[in-house]
Amino acid sequence: MLATQIFGMHWLDAAVLAAYLVGITVLGLWMARRVHSTADFFMPRRFGKAMMIMHGFGTGTHSDQAVNVAAKTYTVGLSGIWYQWLWLFCTPFYWLIAPVMRRFRATTTGDVFVARFGPSVAMLFAVIGMFDLMIKLGTMLKASSAVIAASTSFDEHVAVAGMTVMFVLYGMAGGLSAAIVTDFIQGVLTIVFSFLLLPFVLSAVGGMTGIRQTVPDPKGMFSLVAPGGIGVFYVAIIAFNALVGIVTQPHTMGNCAAGRTETDGRIGFMVGSLLKRFCTVAWCLTGLAAVAYFIQQDQTVEADAVYGLMAKTFLAVVPGLLGIFLAALLASVMSSCDSFMLASSALFTENVYRPLVKGRSERHYLTVGRITALVVVAGGVVFAYWVRDVIEALEIFWKISPMMGIAFWLGLFWRRTTVAGAWAATLAALGAWWLSTQAFFLAPLQGASPWADVPFVVLKNGSLEMFLPWQMVFYLSVGLAAGILVSLFTRPVDKEKLDRFYELARTPVASGEQIAQPCMLPAGVTPAPRRVLLPNSSFEIPIPSWTSILGFLAGWAVVGGIIYGFIAITAP
Repeated sequence: MLATQIFGMHWLDAAVLAAYLVGITVLGLWMARRVHSTADFFMPRRFGKAMMIMHGFGTGTHSDQAVNVAAKTYTVGLSGIWYQWLWLFCTPFYWLIAPVMRRFRATTTGDVFVARFGPSVAMLFAVIGMFDLMIKLGTMLKASSAVIAASTSFDEHVAVAGMTVMFVLYGMAGGLSAAIVTDFIQGVLTIVFSFLLLPFVLSAVGGMTGIRQTVPDPKGMFSLVAPGGIGVFYVAIIAFNALVGIVTQPHTMGNCAAGRTETDGRIGFMVGSLLKRFCTVAWCLTGLAAVAYFIQQDQTVEADAVYGLMAKTFLAVVPGLLGIFLAALLASVMSSCDSFMLASSALFTENVYRPLVKGRSERHYLTVGRITALVVVAGGVVFAYWVRDVIEALEIFWKISPMMGIAFWLGLFWRRTTVAGAWAATLAALGAWWLSTQAFFLAPLQGASPWADVPFVVLKNGSLEMFLPWQMVFYLSVGLAAGILVSLFTRPVDKEKLDRFYELARTPVASGEQIAQPCMLPAGVTPAPRRVLLPNSSFEIPIPSWTSILGFLAGWAVVGGIIYGFIAITAP
């Protein structure tokens, strides 16, 4: 007779979960037959709008985000939504960023740093980018394992190991093609994961009215901003920090440039990201409903476990639903982990190893890429076991990509930015971040803030910490100042090199264009004329096309609609 329980799940839930894991792995491995070179593995450039939307959504949306939004909302109320909505105000800019990234004709963002500055800055980016994605991998694995452990009898460490084996298998075999194809299926499942639990939870607590009647301090819990916590200043600064860093998150290149055309990349990156903003609403409402539910049950739970416990409570009563939920959860994390793993692998292989070890076969570089992918994943697993909680892991991740983002934006818009300036901006920002964690620096700052409800320093876990938005203002300002000052007093980049770089950035990609070498205009392509706002200066701020302007405004209209809709749903 078939056992009714397997690992704390009904046998039907276990069967659904197993079917997903086997099916998605086989699909990813099947895509390996199309991989013949590093270009196929790292940047295939052959996907249309639908695939790119789900790739952008799948890469950018994962279960750790649901866990941290629900956990933060469970702790502070609706303002916890900003732990993912920090990207909301960046999203319209994706319409402008995507075509530029595609026009670089690059395999990795490191190639862009080579084209603008030289190999040394690309190697610096590769090191920081790999560390960045190790942290992100670890964060996702940590959060997902917490949900699995809370909703089944799996140990957290076993869950981390199991997820890792699956996405490594198909990601190392099929490369970015496998990641994008599997992302399409996993993106659909991620939407299921985001909304499946919410109706059950809201019904159990009596809807929004029941939550208001149950939670302590309903005014504070239902506020989108919390003075002294996640207030207007907090939201504005973390959103700006996110915009600085989005271009130097290594997987962003794949999100923008794996499409056939610039329009494919634009639509995929912005629309896929807007889908995520809708899902964030469901995560936040689930966390808020959990506050009321656990009060009614007279239960106290760890914030990280909220999402998993709610799933176990409400979905396990219908055989198969918990299995669908867990399959969708795994889809959300695996669809991102594979892309992050490959972006890290591409960085090392193309921007560190290939320049140092030249003249080897494509098979050799593919092997190096696959080995590097494994090393990066191992680093992510170590971080997942080391970090204390999901919120702490997320805040560390927020701070890494802007370190190189300062140099990227300076180099894109200001011709005078030098190689030494790029190094100075990055190292100064890293130094400022370190300084902002030291007690000798923080102690004199207590009580010195210009706003009483926005302190420079807060007490957290028994020790002094710089308030997160002030910390971001500090390291971004120091990095920017260092980059500008050092650039003014060091040797400029060769004019011919700069001209080639800016020609790339402004020359549209032609239909069917074949790229023989990263960051080089193909033979026969005529560079587009220079059209900038300040033509007689060293600033390269392009005049936007009508397509850019209208798409940008449309993005802001959708952002406004999402915020208005969320306020309408949660209003009394």
